[in-house]
Amino acid sequence: MANNKKIKSALISVFHKERVDEIVTKLEKASVKIYSTGGTQKFIESLGVAVTPVEELTSYPSILGGRVKTLHPKVFGGILARRDNEGDIEQLGSYEIPEIDLVVVDLYPFEDTVASGASHADIIEKIDIGGIALIRAAAKNYKDVIIVPSRNEYDNLIDILDNYNAESTLEQREAFAVKAFATSSNYDTAIFNYFDKGESSLFRAAFNNSTALRYGENPHQKGFFYGDFDDMFEKLHGKEISYNNLLDIDAAVALIDEYNETTFAILKHNNACGCASREKLIDAWKDALAGDPVSAFGGILITNKDIDADTAAHINKLFFEVIIAPGYDEDALELLKSKKNRIILVRKEINLPRAQYRSVLNGVLYQERDVIKEQASDLKPVTSVIPGADKVEDLLFANRLVKQSKSNTIVLAKNKQLLASGVGETSRVDALKHAIEKAESFGFDLKGAVMSSDAFFPFADCVEIAHGVGIDCVIQPGGSIRDQDSIDYCNDHNMAMVVTGTRHFKH
Repeated sequence: MANNKKIKSALISVFHKERVDEIVTKLEKASVKIYSTGGTQKFIESLGVAVTPVEELTSYPSILGGRVKTLHPKVFGGILARRDNEGDIEQLGSYEIPEIDLVVVDLYPFEDTVASGASHADIIEKIDIGGIALIRAAAKNYKDVIIVPSRNEYDNLIDILDNYNAESTLEQREAFAVKAFATSSNYDTAIFNYFDKGESSLFRAAFNNSTALRYGENPHQKGFFYGDFDDMFEKLHGKEISYNNLLDIDAAVALIDEYNETTFAILKHNNACGCASREKLIDAWKDALAGDPVSAFGGILITNKDIDADTAAHINKLFFEVIIAPGYDEDALELLKSKKNRIILVRKEINLPRAQYRSVLNGVLYQERDVIKEQASDLKPVTSVIPGADKVEDLLFANRLVKQSKSNTIVLAKNKQLLASGVGETSRVDALKHAIEKAESFGFDLKGAVMSSDAFFPFADCVEIAHGVGIDCVIQPGGSIRDQDSIDYCNDHNMAMVVTGTRHFKH
């Protein structure tokens, strides 16, 4: 076909040499003339494959300690020349510039060097200049040139060499160009973010993995996930993970990370509908489920301990979408796999990123992840009644739940068990009323329970309502100009209140 191009010449400049032997052997077999420089050239020569040094082409040596190797018109002219442009071809002839049909590049490992803790000077030296220029030039001229911008694309090149007689279509070359500009943009993003030193002076983010989802939040919306899911989880079983599953999984991981002791949580639409901390995992599961066995149907389950067979037998009675744990006993896993669509995930030892982004209007919001985790020493009693050690544990348990629930939110807890919560309400009073109604509907006795709020009480009405059902201890951030009204009410009714000084809004 007219748009097909035969590879007759290639320029190879790579940092990592893995699989280069496979490529150059196939190029030699296809009678492709190979140009190279530096360590890549020496590696190809060691294979006994003919290679022309770039210095021989340009009549200039590698200079400035290797900083300048391929930056020369005789290199870039051969890449950028338009094969259907008579003027370009005439100039190639005038200046004795050979056409270059294939460019293979593997950039200096800038991100790996930063991650290694290397010195600033070493990091600077791993900013690739010539490689990036080669990638952009070859991608720009994709109508005539194949650009292989990273080791990730070697298989696609080898496919062309093996199955298409070293001849590419326009569609194939354009696909390589898309990957090339993705590679160069990711590389520049990493360099910018290094120099920006976390100041977020401009928004730059890049992800190299893309997964098409069945749909977005609703079937009529297209959805994608950009990121490496496999870096955080090992999927052992189940159907394809959806957009909504991912939102719930993110919320579940953020919640379980609040707890160090054995804890089980059940989430629905990003909010906990059940949560309990216990010495034994099976007890944590039973008490988490008791918090709201109705909402648990079709939910997301997560724990911070390996799941044993006994616990799995009880879990297996419930229909759920996803279960997440650090590991599973063999018998437990076999039992949980009995439902083919259940998504079973093993969470790996990796933390959530500190940065959070959200698209808003015609821009992006950025914030640091809320990583404050209040301890007993952070609680400031503001009433004459001081909560005892057991109450403090309940207050901290409830406060961690309220932090990971949608505002406005009120959490009611007792003996490190979520009794009920009111989430996403337009008023704090409605959130409390909803939580009370829910707790009572499942038969919980609220006498001696604690109440946690994600923000301060603008009036004393919430503590009044809480006292009316037997709640005797409250935790809140404080900061209202009417804090004293709530404090006075607590003092008058023998209630304890502590403030944390930290608000935990979540939208």
